[in-house]
Amino acid sequence: MVDFKRSISGFHQDELGDWVAELACGHQRHVRHNPPWTNHPWVTTPAGRRSFIGIEIECKYCREEKSQENN
Repeated sequence: MVDFKRSISGFHQDELGDWVAELACGHQRHVRHNPPWTNHPWVTTPAGRRSFIGIEIECKYCREEKSQENN
């Protein structure tokens, strides 16, 4: 089984002010705090975001790229 977790290398806000994780693979993933659907309270503070640098999260774009290679 292929692992598609990639480490977070930084953060920025999109045009709507939502936080986006920048991944080591070059892709990006939204990390919104929008309870009860998404519970990421750590993203609301600079210290919280810093504490997640280096943490691995799933990269759906890497998964999609690999899936397309296999078709």
